[in-house]
Amino acid sequence: MNKFSHSIFLSLIVLLSIQPVLSDQESNKIIRYSEYGAVGDGVTDDFDAIIKAHNEANKMGLKVQADAGATYYLGGTNKTAQIQTDTNWGNAKFIIDDSKVDVKNRNHPIFTISSKLQSAKITTVKTLQKNQEKLDLSLPQDSLIIVTDKTTKRYIRWGSNQNDGTDQTDVFIVDKNGKVDKKSPIIWDFDNITSMTAYPIDPKMLTVRGGHFTTIANQAESKYTYYARGINVTRSNVVIDGVTHVITGELDHGAPYGGFFVIPNCSGVMVKNCKLSGHKIYSTIGNAGKPVSMGSYDISVNRAVNVTFKNCKQLNDIHDTKLWGIFGSNFSKNITFDTVEFSRFDAHMGVTNATIKNSVLGHQGINLIGNGVFLVENTKVCNANFINLRGDYGSTFDGEIIIRNCEYVPRNGEKSDACLINGHYSGQHDFGYPCYMPRKITIDGLVINDANPVNNYKGPKIFGSFNNEYKNEEYVEKYPYIITKEVEIKKMNIQSGKSWIISNNPFMFRNVKITKK
Repeated sequence: MNKFSHSIFLSLIVLLSIQPVLSDQESNKIIRYSEYGAVGDGVTDDFDAIIKAHNEANKMGLKVQADAGATYYLGGTNKTAQIQTDTNWGNAKFIIDDSKVDVKNRNHPIFTISSKLQSAKITTVKTLQKNQEKLDLSLPQDSLIIVTDKTTKRYIRWGSNQNDGTDQTDVFIVDKNGKVDKKSPIIWDFDNITSMTAYPIDPKMLTVRGGHFTTIANQAESKYTYYARGINVTRSNVVIDGVTHVITGELDHGAPYGGFFVIPNCSGVMVKNCKLSGHKIYSTIGNAGKPVSMGSYDISVNRAVNVTFKNCKQLNDIHDTKLWGIFGSNFSKNITFDTVEFSRFDAHMGVTNATIKNSVLGHQGINLIGNGVFLVENTKVCNANFINLRGDYGSTFDGEIIIRNCEYVPRNGEKSDACLINGHYSGQHDFGYPCYMPRKITIDGLVINDANPVNNYKGPKIFGSFNNEYKNEEYVEKYPYIITKEVEIKKMNIQSGKSWIISNNPFMFRNVKITKK
């Protein structure tokens, strides 16, 4: 046993040894917030009492239950309640007041669903290779690995929010023998590992259910000072069931939100039967000195694997263009939407493998970069494009896109052009990686509801123009774009009666093989 695994083994032994042995009567006990001083009248600040209740429950291994009918006011204290046992909020209400100037730390979550298992640094692995199948490690249990290389920059952003890139980052799962889960493959070569951390995956599922949360929105200056006073999930194997979040008090200015649900550094999270809200869009001046709309989210998934949203709904209008898209993600793998109604799916700094099925997506639609397989099935998309490959990150998706039995309603029926795969790529900017269009696109059942087209409408485009200057051989891409090889069309119903065309910029896609079945 090496030093790393030995230290984790000892820490687990210590954790197990300090767990109290409970009698049958004690183990069936449920801790309630009122037992620790919570009033629940919607006026008294109950946050300290809630924190104490969870601390005791965590220590004793007991479940927590909110008091029926209570309304808990949560002020601006610089604290977080740690949830490490099953919790049932039932019909209780929670008021998160961000409107006051006494919010001590806008980045402090109200609740963190956390593990009792401690993460540990790995120092014995010096390099990694893309698609490597095994690491020379011996661990006490399956773990989520997060690795970075600060000497290599990826996602060097282009446009109004331009930046110098982000440290190369990857996240994947290994078993106790160091074998990499094939569903979360290593996607980069790491010739120089700056840091590697193992987050043990809890074998038992933890469930948090119920609760109606109201955020009274902040009234801060409109700039990139994100608020994140919601629920963080940093433990693997968690179910969040039946939580509602609404937003009140939004003014004509305010700082954006990083998420009510923030899910980082974990695996196996299921969010189901939840109702969430889009945030009002505010503007500021971006890094290029131009006005930009600030992203403001109710859900953020970062450095996480196997995260599913099932039977979830956005409470406010998914087609309201005054509201920002509800969902954003970074450095994650295997994200699933199943039976959701959200304004947006967004893979910001890359997703590896994702599925959207049985769902409806509103005015911001599908924004995508990444790799692997992206499946959209039995889903209605109401954005101007069916899929937008994010131009600020090179419009890259190194993999395959499958569209199966879907409906596309451009701009939700307003006068519009129609484009299935859109993006922008000039070939003059270094994003920190080669940029790919999907290698193969399969369309197996798609209804295009283009009955309200723009003037001089030529029919739906398979591809947008991407680069209007790239119209002949004379144009030179400093960083060549790797174009789609094949599009397979099995069933497509175009309601305008027009035929599809490959693009308004056909030269760029002259070598794409189109197969019709």
